[in-house]
Amino acid sequence: MKRRILTFHGIGEPERLLDPGEADYWIGLDRFCDILDRVWHHVDRDKVLITFDDGNLSDLRLAAPELCRRGLDAEFFVLAGRLGKTGSLDPDDVRCLLKMGMRVGSHGIDHRDWSGLSDGELEWELGQSKRLLEEICGHHLHSASIPFGRYNRATLAKLRACGYQTVYSSDGGDTTTGRFLRARTSIRSSMTDAMIDYVLDGHLPAMRRLRRAARMTISAWS
Repeated sequence: MKRRILTFHGIGEPERLLDPGEADYWIGLDRFCDILDRVWHHVDRDKVLITFDDGNLSDLRLAAPELCRRGLDAEFFVLAGRLGKTGSLDPDDVRCLLKMGMRVGSHGIDHRDWSGLSDGELEWELGQSKRLLEEICGHHLHSASIPFGRYNRATLAKLRACGYQTVYSSDGGDTTTGRFLRARTSIRSSMTDAMIDYVLDGHLPAMRRLRRAARMTISAWS
């Protein structure tokens, strides 16, 4: 089945210093609620999945309650190295998300570009983050999302070796359930209503589909 996967990062006002270029990935609460309403009323609502990256505190304080109000759920990819830091989730927050019916996956330790790491560094980012989060959650984790959407053959091989069964990129467009590598679309504050509807409808011009397929293939084999 084809699915469209949305990725959010931060909701409302950031409570930590943002990295360069990160601001566009934070959206206001009203805008977030509007997008959730669009998802809820969409004719193919069951084909739309929602994810969050980075483990910002707004995941629990703002996003999760609005999801619950609409009977929606999401998967939250947490940076294990930020747990308990200002503006980020702590272990109790992660467990609270689980109690609210949400799912949790790994986003690594320190928000690094996995495609440029050595095997030992990858083991730390992928393996150690998985172990830390599994201890917090009390169950095995099977999914991860890739920081910056950058990956290569070594990245994917290490993810498999660490026991991940599903990996999420930022390649845009729709994706097929059951695949190991699944494309997502990052939601940004600069996106118009038309752009959001375009994503929800699963529209991607033929040339963009071809470019995306080529990019994903090259990345997976580089």
